[in-house]
Amino acid sequence: MRYEHVCIEAVAHTLPGNVVTSAELEQQLAPVYERLRLPSGRLELMTGITERRFFDRGTLPGTISIQTATAALKKSGLDRACIGALVHGSVCRDQMEPATAAGVHSGAGLPDDALVLDVSNACLGLLNGMLLVADLIELGRIRAGIIVGTETGRNLVEGTIDSLLKDESLTRQSIKPAFASLTIGSGSAAIVLCDRRLSKTGYRLLGGAFLSNTSGHKLCAGGVQSELHGDSRPRMETDSEALLHAGIALAQRTWLKAKNTLGWKNEDVDRVFTHQVGKQHRSLLMERLELDPSLDYPTVERFGNTGAVALPMALSLGLEEFPPAAGTRLALLGIGSGLNSVMLGVQCG
Repeated sequence: MRYEHVCIEAVAHTLPGNVVTSAELEQQLAPVYERLRLPSGRLELMTGITERRFFDRGTLPGTISIQTATAALKKSGLDRACIGALVHGSVCRDQMEPATAAGVHSGAGLPDDALVLDVSNACLGLLNGMLLVADLIELGRIRAGIIVGTETGRNLVEGTIDSLLKDESLTRQSIKPAFASLTIGSGSAAIVLCDRRLSKTGYRLLGGAFLSNTSGHKLCAGGVQSELHGDSRPRMETDSEALLHAGIALAQRTWLKAKNTLGWKNEDVDRVFTHQVGKQHRSLLMERLELDPSLDYPTVERFGNTGAVALPMALSLGLEEFPPAAGTRLALLGIGSGLNSVMLGVQCG
């Protein structure tokens, strides 16, 4: 998978205003911790996550995505008439139908002849959206497109806490699949891609690779089971240990394929942006891919696992804080439950 004509013209993010620490979550779970004799500080110790952020209760993902998409379009400097596609790629969306992308398209004032759709693929939705839009640009069907998403993790975290407090049958063993849900945070990100002839940045999307191992599709499963929990808030169960090792194994294979496609070696990589779920995952990923951890831009400690917006939000924050010099090579390393992986290479002009 190689691209000759695609550039990343802008990346933007929106951060929620409500900060919730891991210590605060454990305070809410104090009765469970006491009954099971779990040590305080366990959540931060296991994950490295000090805090995460939430949008206000009742906030719809599309509302924030309009803001983020508008910011990305402004940053790009492109005329809205150039935008030939809008993809909404987060796990969270406003409703089952119509596509959340429809409301974002309307709110952002995009042209009627733009392709409008949602793409859902766990934590890879925005990266998959990038591939779809990049393909359209490479084929000459559109000149530019935008990929956006917003994750609103508050309901999952608060619903999980409520379920744990009500479950008198919990044991130290049975509580383990719920801990990953407590790492979830919220955020929003958008990426604008365009034909290189329109680009002012010259940040070329070179291509990359994707692979799957769908035998692991049950290792992390989220959804609604109202008959068990008594409300419509989503719940998630994760075999964190098995998911960690299966995900890293898939990442190794995908990175090797991506390097072969791009003609890169590890020493060619200047900066790395990853999907981040916890400190152990990030550390093991860098070790197995034989990449210098200092090349990575860590965000999970401050924002938690923000799903499909984790990697693009890190990219936006990282490029904003440390603008890349000409010739800088970026590796975008995406992994999502399912299991799926997408890894891309970018060369800054």
